Amino acid sequence: MYGTFWALVPPLVAIALALITKEVYSSLFIGILVGGLFFSNFNFEIMMQHIFQDGMVAALSDSYNVGILLFLVCLGIMVALMNEAGGSAAFGKWASEHVKSRVGVQLATMFLGILIFIDDYFNCLTVGSVMRPVTDRAKISRAKLSYLIDSTAAPICIIAPISSWAAAVSGFAPEGTNGLLLFIKAIPYNYYAILTIIMMLCLTLFKMDYGPMARYEADALLGKNEDADEEGRIKGEGDEDNKKGKVIDLVFPIILLIVACVVGMIYTGGFFSGTGFVDAFANSDASVGLVYGSFSALFITIVYYFIRRILPFEGCMNCISKGFISMVPAITILTLAWTLKAMTDSLGAAEYVSGVIANSADSFLSFLPAIIFVIAIFLAFATGTSWGTFGILIPITLKVFSIESGDPLAIMCVSACMAGAVCGDHCSPISDTTIMSSAGAGCKHIIHVSTQLPYAITCAAVSFVAFVIAGIVKNTAICLIIAAALMVVTMIVLHSALNKKQAKA
Repeated sequence: MYGTFWALVPPLVAIALALITKEVYSSLFIGILVGGLFFSNFNFEIMMQHIFQDGMVAALSDSYNVGILLFLVCLGIMVALMNEAGGSAAFGKWASEHVKSRVGVQLATMFLGILIFIDDYFNCLTVGSVMRPVTDRAKISRAKLSYLIDSTAAPICIIAPISSWAAAVSGFAPEGTNGLLLFIKAIPYNYYAILTIIMMLCLTLFKMDYGPMARYEADALLGKNEDADEEGRIKGEGDEDNKKGKVIDLVFPIILLIVACVVGMIYTGGFFSGTGFVDAFANSDASVGLVYGSFSALFITIVYYFIRRILPFEGCMNCISKGFISMVPAITILTLAWTLKAMTDSLGAAEYVSGVIANSADSFLSFLPAIIFVIAIFLAFATGTSWGTFGILIPITLKVFSIESGDPLAIMCVSACMAGAVCGDHCSPISDTTIMSSAGAGCKHIIHVSTQLPYAITCAAVSFVAFVIAGIVKNTAICLIIAAALMVVTMIVLHSALNKKQAKA
């Protein structure tokens, strides 16, 4: 079975089961099981050794992978600490006093979401609790708040080099490849994420809404809140109970975490030994650097909160277990995805896929980014997870091209995996971030899904066209400008059509 189509069966089984069952954990594990059976020629003893010793244990013994998991744990603890400290509640109070207009409130929500680019879970947990009372006063619907939260969660994290998502994607890069550098190169081609930000700005500045969202926004202006669901709010944040929290208690840890992680990474790249900043960042060990940065930021934050007396020492220590538990789903997905990658590698999937693609026509290769984008959308929509999606697709995609060759299609295909995964996750009603966005905003979940879907589909359609153009043109700057222009023109046309419709009514 080595180097044949059978090498692709394990990930295909995982994908098919994920689409059918809409559950990623068991789907990934069954894909791993199939890979182990194929490798061992259906010998039970060899299969067990291969899956756990050569696969799972080896993945969890890899120093790079362990570093990523440690970073996630530190990040989860930081999230728990900031939620308990009450800084987000203080920021919400400040925003309600200084931002009055509906446009200003929506821009403030976007700004806060973009500021919290470290992790999508942290984004959803914080932005909702901070901005909900502010948007209520500005008569902005809970559905619109949910959309703004969801659109500044995963779409922001997937283009932020200092984030849990960057660390995860780096972990799927082939051995010997700088995963962080690959992630950074892929950012300009991540059209769905970039165009989502442009679309949010257009919707806000043009004061336009369409689809089901328009009705809920109109109702909100009349004081109706049929989309509100107070029982759906996230519990246990602790923000509203802690009256000592100030705005600085939210801003300082975030800035500290960003700066510390950057310093940690350039340190591993040799910056303090004379290497230039850009070269140090590109050659850094993301796994080690993020651990250095996140642990340093965590320690300083605990000391800072203890000195400020807004959290007792016992409260800080309780956040350790809370933070770890919050990251268990992400850690589980990463572990299973790494193990599945080990199974496909051991079956020679790289040799088979490379041979098939090498014999394909160049015209097919030009459309490959757009095709991968669509596949990733459907997989992420069905499973409700971005990480599981690019954990399955990126290792397969990277077998098509050699990253070292400098072929721009390789970068585009990686971007298409990430963009499609975020888009599908954005649309999926079973996505963690979709559920947390509606809960954080206090919006009925099904209303959030139905009102967000037309916006996400619009952005996905423009992104698909952008990937088709990128596959043909293969110029980073030109393609990005074309994609942004297409998004703006689309929004202007929609705005004009809505105005004509309202004039006739």
